[in-house]
Amino acid sequence: MTTATVTPHAEIAAAAGDRSKLVGGLAQAVVGAFGLWAFGLGSRTSSGADTIFGFSLNHGQSTVSVPAQATALTLSAIALLCGLVRAFRPIGKVVQRWLSVVYIVCMVLAFLVWAASGSSIGLNVPSILEQTALASVPLVLGSMSALVAERSGVVNIAVEGQFLSGAFTAALTASMTGSVWVGLIAGMAAGAAMSSLLALFANRYLIEQVVLGVVINVLASGLTGFFYDRLMALNGAEYNTPPIFGALRIPGLASIGVIGPLFDQNIVFYAAYVLVPLLWFMLYRTRWGLRTRAVGEHPLAADTVGIKVLGLRYRNMLFSGLLSGLGGVWLTIGNTGQFGKDMSTGRGYIAIAALIVGRWSPVGAFAAAVMFGFALVINTALSPLGTPIPSAFLQMAPYLVTIFVVAVLGGKVRPPAAENKPFKKG
Repeated sequence: MTTATVTPHAEIAAAAGDRSKLVGGLAQAVVGAFGLWAFGLGSRTSSGADTIFGFSLNHGQSTVSVPAQATALTLSAIALLCGLVRAFRPIGKVVQRWLSVVYIVCMVLAFLVWAASGSSIGLNVPSILEQTALASVPLVLGSMSALVAERSGVVNIAVEGQFLSGAFTAALTASMTGSVWVGLIAGMAAGAAMSSLLALFANRYLIEQVVLGVVINVLASGLTGFFYDRLMALNGAEYNTPPIFGALRIPGLASIGVIGPLFDQNIVFYAAYVLVPLLWFMLYRTRWGLRTRAVGEHPLAADTVGIKVLGLRYRNMLFSGLLSGLGGVWLTIGNTGQFGKDMSTGRGYIAIAALIVGRWSPVGAFAAAVMFGFALVINTALSPLGTPIPSAFLQMAPYLVTIFVVAVLGGKVRPPAAENKPFKKG
């Protein structure tokens, strides 16, 4: 007869997991209770006001009106219940994830119901979806870029710098050549150059990867800022007036109600969203994906079966830089049409946060990127509604949401085991 034993390490890990589950659930419950008080019982919804949801790009067509107070109370109560269940019920990881999804959806909807309460304009759902999708493009590309790198065992904190390098180079090259395709290639190459620099110092000279990534971000900010002042600011007509990608309307799909505007975008937009299932397939259904995951989890074992660990890491870092460079391309010739100093405004860091919240999974990182993308456009979406929230606070929303979500949902995530650990052959 044998007796099962539990190692002290396992006991400590289980206790830490239970504590994280309890703290995260209680934090969700507290915010849900705040929603009950602020959104459901506040003066904005207590006067019997309704909230209007528009489902057509033209205001006044295809609208639905709901009682603001009852709807906000119900949604906040569901969010509060999700937090309590997570904190005090013995549930598995899959159930915890679904509870987190329901919690986030309910809190966002409760906030929107409260914000649009009593407004004759209401919330235009197709417009909000389109703005969210557009804002999410660089976050999706940045999180996929960081995913490829970190699944290989290299921390790519330099996504922000790769965004800036790609954006500046794409705008400059497209302005000088008049071709968006040349700008696209140049922007992606600039991102790849920055990621290759990180790969060289991390893998060959064994520099601490997080510190190295921050240094590269500062370098990219300084270089692009310097050349912006010397070239673009002095002669913007020649160096900062690039053409932009035109929209490619998909017949049939672009005519669908509510989601139709998502199918009348440019090729960079489509590439970002097609990349997610493609990368999932590559990571979990191909030899490259198996080797990448092996190198990120146990490089020594991978080396013993003949996988060239450093060679794969170099190639994957190059691929990672191409993706984040494409994110920079989107910022200029894919969207705004010109470069501005430090125009990425922290999106690279938010993309890395999306990767962490998404547990280093393409689908999870994509979902988190869309959530953060919504936080980025909340100020624009709510500005016509006259909400009592100061605009400065709404501008801080994406960063506050990032901190809260990473603290509550990111406590139990486990990065690839070999991440930030240099590999020395032999």
